Amino acid sequence: MYSLFIKEIKVFLHSTIGYVVMSVFLCLTGLFLWVFPMSYNILDRGYADLSSLFSLAPIVFLLLVPAITMRSFAEERRTGTMELLLTMPLSDRQIILAKYLASLVLIFISVFPTLIYVLSIYILGYPKGNVDMGAMWGSYIGLLFLGASFASIGMFCSLLTDSQIVSFILAVLLCFVLWLGFDFIYSVNLFGHAGIFIKSLGIEHHYASISRGVIDTRDIIYFLSIITLFLMFSRLKLQSRKW
Repeated sequence: MYSLFIKEIKVFLHSTIGYVVMSVFLCLTGLFLWVFPMSYNILDRGYADLSSLFSLAPIVFLLLVPAITMRSFAEERRTGTMELLLTMPLSDRQIILAKYLASLVLIFISVFPTLIYVLSIYILGYPKGNVDMGAMWGSYIGLLFLGASFASIGMFCSLLTDSQIVSFILAVLLCFVLWLGFDFIYSVNLFGHAGIFIKSLGIEHHYASISRGVIDTRDIIYFLSIITLFLMFSRLKLQSRKW
């Protein structure tokens, strides 16, 4: 399992698309936060906080995470190495976990450089260091949970097709629906008191909650449930070859 985990990371980091994906994430967040004169611009807002990053990052993650996971199984099937992978002395669960954990490491590598923004606003704060670090670290935890959820969805979509492009599109659509779809249903206001429950089924509701800096066990359980559910779907899909 460890060998497959390391192989997945090396393949991604040795490919051009790996560096393109991570560079696009960092360039987009950097430009919107520090250069473009928009509502996300920290200097224009005049507040020493990174709320703009955590509002912008989920939008970028909708493209970043599916781009990381789209080749997980789709490429194996396209190149004909899927059969070789399945003959390895690994269970289906271990194969899924190895590829999934590799995706998490790549997401973490993409997010890690944004810590320079934390140092920047710490220095720019008036007085220096006047920053709500609790809310900021809570937001980072929420962002990593969001990335982990999107990765489990992307992994499942990669198992549905042998085309990376189709896998990418399916993952983007499914992530978008689970992120904002329930909020849209809630905004229609057709379900009365049940609307609150419907809204709580969406990822955005729990991401916004944990981003306030308060780690609520309900939010943690929700994200872990989403991750577990789609990893189970992936395992069932992988096992379907035996049916």
